Amino acid sequence: MGDTASLTRYLAPASFLYDFALQQYGILASPNMVDIHERNLAAFSPYYPFIGAFFFPQQLCQVAWLWKLWRQGGSAEENAMMNRFAWVYSLGNVCIGTWMFFWNADKLGVANVFVITNTVAQVGYMATQLEPLDTRSTPNLLTHIVAKTFAGIGVLDLLHNTAAAYYVGVPPSALVQVATGIGFAAAASMSDWIFGGCLVYDLVALSVGQTGSWSRLLAGYAAMTAGIVGFKNAF
Repeated sequence: MGDTASLTRYLAPASFLYDFALQQYGILASPNMVDIHERNLAAFSPYYPFIGAFFFPQQLCQVAWLWKLWRQGGSAEENAMMNRFAWVYSLGNVCIGTWMFFWNADKLGVANVFVITNTVAQVGYMATQLEPLDTRSTPNLLTHIVAKTFAGIGVLDLLHNTAAAYYVGVPPSALVQVATGIGFAAAASMSDWIFGGCLVYDLVALSVGQTGSWSRLLAGYAAMTAGIVGFKNAF
């Protein structure tokens, strides 16, 4: 356990800095990440300011979690929880940072490999490995917030990048429209308020980024998802 804690204390912050540095590259390079986004609009392209609005507070939560991880000042169970999640957290940061390099190079198919890897890892860990939420424990709560927000935005990343890589300018078929509603409803029915809130946010971002009847349908799905999450977690 001591060796694991020593390694994750350095690995997780290093992965955060790697991702943060490449995000700055994506913003400052020419073409930048928004230029590539505008070139490759598709049926699951969100309104891009929603991404920045999501990651700013999420990164503050990451910093708070990293501080707890570094200090290892919690109980044995809390420290073990953070150390276990630190592995998939670090993988996610490496994937997201590397994705930016290929996204800015307009190699969206390659970039999508990193998106798929990250989303599957984050959602899979959240669904199968994450310990029950304990709001009385700050390390536990922060781990849940970071893990579930990573997974939640990962869902949007997967939809967006896959569509941008392979279906630019292709309108959503009836099957895609129905499957989107069923998929989000199913996910909402199994979600707590953290991950469920991210799903609602994803749909709002998509709705604002789209136009016409598809935009209105996504807005309806957002309201539906919010209702399911609210009902599930209120009763």
